Amino acid sequence: MEFGGRYLVAAPRIEVWAALNDTGVLKDAIPGCDRIVWTGTDALELDIKVNLGVVHPVFKGDLWLTDIVPAESYRLAGKGRGGLLGLAEGSADIVLTDAGTATHLVFTANGGASGRIMNLGKAIIGNSAQKVIDGFFERFGEAMGAKVTPLKDGDSQ
Repeated sequence: MEFGGRYLVAAPRIEVWAALNDTGVLKDAIPGCDRIVWTGTDALELDIKVNLGVVHPVFKGDLWLTDIVPAESYRLAGKGRGGLLGLAEGSADIVLTDAGTATHLVFTANGGASGRIMNLGKAIIGNSAQKVIDGFFERFGEAMGAKVTPLKDGDSQ
């Protein structure tokens, strides 16, 4: 499954980058996140309760940052373990560019799941994943104190 979005963040790129790497901001921004900690210079560990429609598993996850270009981009890869429900994994590319005094943020991701999670159907999982992403960026802006505007296809930003 592929998902993502484009956003205009009303803050300078260096501030957006710092917020993307701040566990306090991330915990506030990730729906259902109970815990997120750095376990190395490029690794995070988190616990997140995911809404998959009829079930709400708690995933214990590991995230790794690669291809890091400070204040510009990185790839985030992760795996989540949902106990009896199975595994979820995915990766995302995050790219920041200047947009005047604001920042243009592009987020593209893909992911999948195995085990009982797949019995719920791809439509439920896909909708939940997109809701998590949209919720993340709305809360991200609130947590860092900057307005975040989703951009639609055809927007010039």
